[in-house]
Amino acid sequence: MTAPRPTRTTQITRTTTPTSRPVALITGASSGIGEATARELSKRGYALVLSARRLERLEALASELAGAGPVWVIRADVADPADRTRLVAEALACAGRIDALINNAGINIEGAWWRDADPSRLLRVNLEAPIELTRLLLPAMLARRNGSIITVASVAGHMATEGLYSASKFGLRGFSLGLRRQLRGSGVNVSLVSPGLVRSEMTEGMRSPLPGLKVPGAEVVAVAIAQLLSRPKRERIVPGWYRVPALLDALAPGLTDKLLVGLGFSTASLQSSGSPSSGSPSSGR
Repeated sequence: MTAPRPTRTTQITRTTTPTSRPVALITGASSGIGEATARELSKRGYALVLSARRLERLEALASELAGAGPVWVIRADVADPADRTRLVAEALACAGRIDALINNAGINIEGAWWRDADPSRLLRVNLEAPIELTRLLLPAMLARRNGSIITVASVAGHMATEGLYSASKFGLRGFSLGLRRQLRGSGVNVSLVSPGLVRSEMTEGMRSPLPGLKVPGAEVVAVAIAQLLSRPKRERIVPGWYRVPALLDALAPGLTDKLLVGLGFSTASLQSSGSPSSGSPSSGR
């Protein structure tokens, strides 16, 4: 029998609960966009509930940020429905309420998804978890007539290049954009962030889509998230130049096909052999 996965909630800063600061729950906070967002929101006066699978990474980040305000860390695997429920319950027990949900956790699969031992895990993390966490936290936000839900999708939700990963990101866009219209006038703001290629653990080793183009750090996405909390919008694509290929794919998908082949996107990588790989942790791209 497999030993039960350890769970742990750590309160880094001892404060009165609930805190008077706005509280943000960030999933996938142990690296990449989630880690950068934690730093950015801490600077802007937020209390933080940080969640991911790697507790040691979370605690190191929380210790770094603790001087700025309350920080709690909760180890959770959002692929697990029971962990999602526990995450929300523990977050509310720690902070008293959640003012902003940042749906950032995400994974990708190395190589062909159909060779992976558990490809549906990608959908559980990338698509099901944001929907379920939103469902669990939305009623309280609606009752207060105040709250923010920001979901990190991807330019891959505009331009499909990988079947399963793009499916999850197209799904996130549909969920977020539709929910935004459903909640208009409710006091709960819903926004979407669609990053292109940014530097993170997940994108390590990937080359820039255009020769000579510098790949920015995850901080550009974190700043966009913080700006959406203060000035809600339907969607932000970052870096901004990715709006051009996204629009091109919408207007002339056949031309996009030819351009992607010219840039090296082809089926060649599918011919390589290799053992099935599990989804690698990422920051929601």
